[in-house]
Amino acid sequence: MGLLLKIIIPLLGAALAFYFYSAPQNFSEEMLRGKRVIVTGASSGIGEQMAYHLARMEAHLLLTARTEAKLQKVVKRCLELGAASARYVSGSMEDTTFPRVVVKEAENTWGGLDMLILNHIGYSYFKYFDGDVGHIRKLLETNFLSYVAMTVSALPMLKQSEGSIVVVSSMAGKTSSPFSAPYSATKFALDGFFSSLRQEFIIDKVNVSITLCILGYIDTESAVRAVSHAIRVTPAPKEECALEIIKSGVLRQRELHYPSSTVGTMLLLRAIAPDFLDSLTRNIYDVENIKR
Repeated sequence: MGLLLKIIIPLLGAALAFYFYSAPQNFSEEMLRGKRVIVTGASSGIGEQMAYHLARMEAHLLLTARTEAKLQKVVKRCLELGAASARYVSGSMEDTTFPRVVVKEAENTWGGLDMLILNHIGYSYFKYFDGDVGHIRKLLETNFLSYVAMTVSALPMLKQSEGSIVVVSSMAGKTSSPFSAPYSATKFALDGFFSSLRQEFIIDKVNVSITLCILGYIDTESAVRAVSHAIRVTPAPKEECALEIIKSGVLRQRELHYPSSTVGTMLLLRAIAPDFLDSLTRNIYDVENIKR
């Protein structure tokens, strides 16, 4: 099974990557210069790296996350890297009023918004589902409903600027995988909502792009801590992942698949051989290391 996987993934991934990304990509850093960007979940991991990339591109940044001390350090570093401006709002997306607070800060500071990058997630376990419905309800508030609330609040400014919405999601929101049922549910919800909203924008001729970022296993501290003991996969670098997310949003792509070969292969197998994909997925876990 392992040898077969090593042969199949590069071939199918390359084919799918060519299919989706054969159009010329004309990204340049100047596209972000002076743009007004909100990044959520920006105190660590992919969000932090996106903030640093955007700072080097001389964007105006409004960062948000739960931990104020970490945000202060990220903002300081962004200013050192050349951000046109950088500020933060700390708070929890479990607070249903917080999304509006963040967007209002952008409105008061800039009078408009060019890009909304939704990247934050709430804590979830990596183990067999234990029947805790309350946990799913709480996670939906953070991982899904706050994304909707942020979008609703920011949409008037984004319509005015003909801007972009970037939604950071996961393969767990495209294919079934064990041991992450609550998390996966929230990511499937993001795909359903924002893909539907994209259709409505097209029908109404609303020139606001929606990019859904389908990510595999990335070497963020939280992801490695949660799953490294139980998964036989090498994580992809968060720095490169962050840059690809920014590029996809600027180029107004429908979806980003990162790492492209791995994610592309899994999406193709989902369409043509779902049972085989499920078998491959189960094979990457050390099940004896998973808590019940």
